[in-house]
Amino acid sequence: MSSDYSLLLADDEKVIRDGIQRILSREKYQITLVENGAQAWELLQKKPFDLVLLDIMMPVLNGLDVLEKVQAGFPDQIVLIITGHATVELAVEAMKRGAYDIITKPFTPDQLRLVVRRALEKRALQIEAERLRQEQEKSLKDIATEKGRIQTIIHCMASGVLVTDRDKNIVLHNPASIHLLKLPSLNLLGNPLPESSELKLLSEAIGQVLTHGEGPSVISQEFSLGQDDPVYLRAHTAAVQGDSEEMLGSVTVLQDISYLKALDQMKSEFVAMVSHELRAPLSAVQQQISVILEGLAGEITPKQSELLNRSKERVNGLLELIRNLLDISKIEAGIQFQQKEPLQLLSFIQKTIELLTPQAETKKQTLLLEADSSLPWINADPQAMEEILTNLIHNAIKYTPEGGVIQVLLKPEADYLLLQVKDNGIGISPQDLPRIFDRFYRVKNEKTRQIVGTGLGLPIVKRLVEAHLGYVQVESHPDRGTCFKVLIPSIPTERDSHDSHPSQTE
Repeated sequence: MSSDYSLLLADDEKVIRDGIQRILSREKYQITLVENGAQAWELLQKKPFDLVLLDIMMPVLNGLDVLEKVQAGFPDQIVLIITGHATVELAVEAMKRGAYDIITKPFTPDQLRLVVRRALEKRALQIEAERLRQEQEKSLKDIATEKGRIQTIIHCMASGVLVTDRDKNIVLHNPASIHLLKLPSLNLLGNPLPESSELKLLSEAIGQVLTHGEGPSVISQEFSLGQDDPVYLRAHTAAVQGDSEEMLGSVTVLQDISYLKALDQMKSEFVAMVSHELRAPLSAVQQQISVILEGLAGEITPKQSELLNRSKERVNGLLELIRNLLDISKIEAGIQFQQKEPLQLLSFIQKTIELLTPQAETKKQTLLLEADSSLPWINADPQAMEEILTNLIHNAIKYTPEGGVIQVLLKPEADYLLLQVKDNGIGISPQDLPRIFDRFYRVKNEKTRQIVGTGLGLPIVKRLVEAHLGYVQVESHPDRGTCFKVLIPSIPTERDSHDSHPSQTE
């Protein structure tokens, strides 16, 4: 045992005191010796001891009286009773008053060491239990303080915060979430989200992130509440897991994006109005330039012809920009490309390649088509598919140098039809790659400076693909080329390969 333990021995016989001190000296305990119970009680009031050994029969204050005082004032103090008058009644009385054990005289050194060692082991457990209790109190206090801080922060947030447990019951929310979701503020804690068709998407998202190992860990979505004056919300729902990846619950952050929707609608309406108003006069200018170039208004010089051709190219570029702007406005408004029907995409790709082959040949490029022998049908709008194919292949031709190769691949992939357009052109840098689907964004460097474009082709492709519940992905490396992948859901029915279809070109 450690020499850090302090012992107090009270016995009126000097021989017993000296003998016990010699026996325990091997353990190197810090032992204090007193002659009677009064001295022992006086010392105990001044400082604590790890173990007290009391003789029963002592002058002034006997051992049992000291034991009674100790238990009243210091209930955790461990006391051993030493007696030469051991009886069952005495043992019961000592235990009632709180003694840890009794050792009778005469005793052997080994007996004494064993009893003292057991008593000090209990003291060690007491010390450890007290340390743990203090740490727990400190932890609980820290947790309460931290919880108060978190609640203050969450309640002051303009964004709504909604926390659920693993059973989808609400365990924490702030006033903003109640306001945004238009929920009753009473009886929410401990209950799931109220059943409502408007909150179905949010409830399903919470259920998906709580599906440990099966659902996604984070879901972002937008939905609206209300009919007459709808509120548009963006919700980010994430799973909350413990250190051992145990699912604890979910947290959802809600943002009011109604003003963004209003601004976007105003912007789209403004762009559509301006584009519509500009298209007619620009078309007139284009026609008049064509009339002059054809010599119908009189002869023109070669220099005049050159200048007019440049002007015509600029007007054509403006008209293309206007057409793209109008297309995007219609797509976002949901009023274009809604005539979906079962299609075989191979015939559209063949027509598009045939149409764009002359343009590729002027740059001495090679257009290759690879298609699987058995392609699934898709439910799509023919005009939209032509727009997607034209934009992707036309882009590949524009951004691939002379002599390059453009590969078009068509094959089934899981429940989708995969369209892949790959080139070995100038590629896209990693910093530009995340923004290529943004409207009007064009990669600007020495290699693209002379390439004419509106920056709207790829945004149109992305919106058309998403309108068909598909996905578009891009991989690119500078000076090594770019690969666009479009996945369109296939029709989940078996069809005979010889079936004819209105949209299939034989």
